[in-house]
Amino acid sequence: QVQLVESGGGLVQPGGSLRLSCAASGSIGSIYVMGWYRQAPGKQRELVAAITNGGGTNYADSVKGRVSISRDNAKNTVSLQMNSLKPEDTAVYYCNGGGATRGYWGQGTQVTVSS
Repeated sequence: QVQLVESGGGLVQPGGSLRLSCAASGSIGSIYVMGWYRQAPGKQRELVAAITNGGGTNYADSVKGRVSISRDNAKNTVSLQMNSLKPEDTAVYYCNGGGATRGYWGQGTQVTVSS
């Protein structure tokens, strides 16, 4: 069992940046894919970005060019660097390990983009 804890959320103005971090209680080295999802009020949870053990990445079209995901298997952390934030990026962001269907989830961190 791996527990995931997110941090780094907060209130930021449009155009600003945030870096989200996810710390795992155990090793993530054996978890093929780690990802970040988000859920805005009244909307379904959606994938923001994912990264495999080999470093392959996948991004939602809505964040491409503005977001970068990274993982450090030695430190058991996953990060999400978000730049040029927009109001529509406002959501609770969740760290995931192992995929949306059977994977591990963190408790989420709120990101609010507003002037």
